[in-house]
Amino acid sequence: MRYIKPEGFDAAFHFSVETYFLEKAPLDAPIFMIWQSKPCTMLGRFQVAQAEVDHSYAKQEDIHIVRRPSGGGTIFVDHGTLLYSLILPLKDGAADAEESRKFFATSVATALRQLGIPAEAEGRNDILVDGKKISGNSQYHSKRRTLHHGTMLYNSNLDAVTRALRVGADKLESKAVKSVRSRVTNIHDQLERPLNLPEFQALLLRHLFAENDLERYPLTNTDLERVQALRDKKYATWGWNYGRSPAYTARRERRFVFGGVTALLCVTEGRIRSLAFYGDFFGNGDLDELSAALTGCELRESALSAALEKIDVGHYIYGMAAAQLCALLLG
Repeated sequence: MRYIKPEGFDAAFHFSVETYFLEKAPLDAPIFMIWQSKPCTMLGRFQVAQAEVDHSYAKQEDIHIVRRPSGGGTIFVDHGTLLYSLILPLKDGAADAEESRKFFATSVATALRQLGIPAEAEGRNDILVDGKKISGNSQYHSKRRTLHHGTMLYNSNLDAVTRALRVGADKLESKAVKSVRSRVTNIHDQLERPLNLPEFQALLLRHLFAENDLERYPLTNTDLERVQALRDKKYATWGWNYGRSPAYTARRERRFVFGGVTALLCVTEGRIRSLAFYGDFFGNGDLDELSAALTGCELRESALSAALEKIDVGHYIYGMAAAQLCALLLG
């Protein structure tokens, strides 16, 4: 098995490494990769960013939002989280999903038990300790290979896990996949003796693989160029991470000193397709004019601010500034 350990903490880059070896690289041997990321929320492929993440908290704490190529729910990761990727060639043209699931869910649970942690593989894709989740995973297939990837909560900020994935009371309707929140715990808190993360990682690899099973594969210059191109054109773009969201409708409500304002939005591919305002506020202008100015706009702060540059928002909703309107629409 080839072992890859890319440098850096950029989740978009690591997703690009996965995709490159899943779809484009000539290697046919199984590939294992272990990596880390700076704090970010990772959306499943078929999820709506606005439905899964507390965007105010994410902005305040500089938590990035990225979308992975596989399905499943949204997760929070930080420097205390280990992420892994297993890429296997297809067998007879078919993905052996059960084999890869067993390899990790079962093998990781066994390795953790050998370290004194009573871990058990549960359901499709979780590893639990005393009913609390420490690891989850998902899968994605290409024509030639299958990707099985996931996370292990080693010493993560569990308060940030809760805060980043806590969505407000706004009503949002969509056919997108909704996350199921789980009780979580850290592996570090379950260990019989304290280990730092590199020590734990080394022990985990020793239990998962015999020493001669892993062959280190350094990324070549060609690999890096192609991975960087994937990152820049896909995984690091607003279009993938936000615009990729399925169509949805949202109801945004907030009370200000000048009155309550409700915005009803229909959003497709990250753009406002229709918008209506209601409330007990005062104003002089035709609200349809304000809605029209924002229709077709990408639902992100820079685009909304640009659309409102030459518009006196207070003329339509007395007392409201453009920045307040942007914050309302973004939730």
